[in-house]
Amino acid sequence: MFYKNLYKLGQNYRNPSLKISLNFLKESDNWSLKELEDYQLKKIKELVAFSFENSKYYNTKLKELGISPKDIQSLSDIKKLPIITKQELITKNKEIHTGFKFKKTFKAVTSGSTGTSLEFFREETADSFNRASIYRGYSWYNVNPWDKNGYFWGFNFSFFKKIKTKFLDGLQNRFRAFSYNESEFNSFVKKAQKARYIHGYSSMIYQAAKIINEKGLTKPKRLKMIKGTSEKIFENYHEEVKEAFGLKIISEYGAAETGIIAFECPKGNMHINMEGVYVEEVDNEIIVTNLQMKSFPIIRYKLGDYIELAKREKKCTCGREHLILEEITGRVGSNVYGRQQIYPSFIFYYIFKNLMNIHGITLNYQIIQLKKGMLKFKIEQNLSNGESLKLKKEIHKYFKEDMEIEIIQKAILHSFKGKLKSFISEIDE
Repeated sequence: MFYKNLYKLGQNYRNPSLKISLNFLKESDNWSLKELEDYQLKKIKELVAFSFENSKYYNTKLKELGISPKDIQSLSDIKKLPIITKQELITKNKEIHTGFKFKKTFKAVTSGSTGTSLEFFREETADSFNRASIYRGYSWYNVNPWDKNGYFWGFNFSFFKKIKTKFLDGLQNRFRAFSYNESEFNSFVKKAQKARYIHGYSSMIYQAAKIINEKGLTKPKRLKMIKGTSEKIFENYHEEVKEAFGLKIISEYGAAETGIIAFECPKGNMHINMEGVYVEEVDNEIIVTNLQMKSFPIIRYKLGDYIELAKREKKCTCGREHLILEEITGRVGSNVYGRQQIYPSFIFYYIFKNLMNIHGITLNYQIIQLKKGMLKFKIEQNLSNGESLKLKKEIHKYFKEDMEIEIIQKAILHSFKGKLKSFISEIDE
């Protein structure tokens, strides 16, 4: 009851419109496909008209193409609008933002998995709608956001940031492992005995499951949901995770700029969050329109993932008529192997985030591992001696003597079709 009341207090302060959004989403959960698509068309019309009036970028772009908001009369008409890339969101950031004065906005920052991070402002109603979309998914598993939960996510070795993280985790009835070392991991597993759900990076959940199974640790018995996000969930993850936690790992798919795109139901299908996004499949790539965010309009955004949409005729036995995302092939998570230790691949995000936040050094990068205990850091820029030293110090902070490092400057970063992979591993796991 304490954590529920604390959560409600925080929600009312930070996200006052969340309750309204969640009630709406629980009602629309039972809508027919026609009702859902009618709603999508309504939101697209509103979004295009608002963007035309308030965003310098979209006003100019639509005029150049000879398109008026009135030209959008069906869902297929959205194809008249141009596809936008992340690079454009970054380079045209100021022009894309609308000049409308919202009551409350939050600064959002993407993870920078392609080597470059995106910053934008999201209004409170859009932020609340996105959170409500997640919580609707939780409700499918009888899980509340204030329930005790284990979290596999990022960490930072700064002493004060670690203390702050633990404090904020405590307020949210959340605990996490900051490393794979034995004492800390055993503490995580012990706390998991009372948890209702575990969530975070899928590769870390998988690695945790392997440790639990290999060491014969006591397995949590009260869990209702294991949710993986931000990375592809490989098929071989499921057996290991189910053995360790007694549940199948389910998938939540989304991005900071798009909001939640899809959530897996208890019957095993990834239902598109049709009230929050409009999804297209173009040349096997996902194109996303965020239907709720107007402060920074995301219209026909090339997210960079390969997907496969299920046929419209496919029906889920759960009864929901939301369209189904059959497969996501572009989000791949891999472990990083030192001489002695295994590290999660998101560690690179913190290395380069620290360089930017602490030293003001922004780099485009790609890391390649061909052999355990060795990493190649491909850097697009030409580094000064001071910048090179700072990069080496940040790398050493995380890997110590466990990794041999090679830094290649002025490198051409190989761009795969779709999203550029910031980490490539040739090690057979």
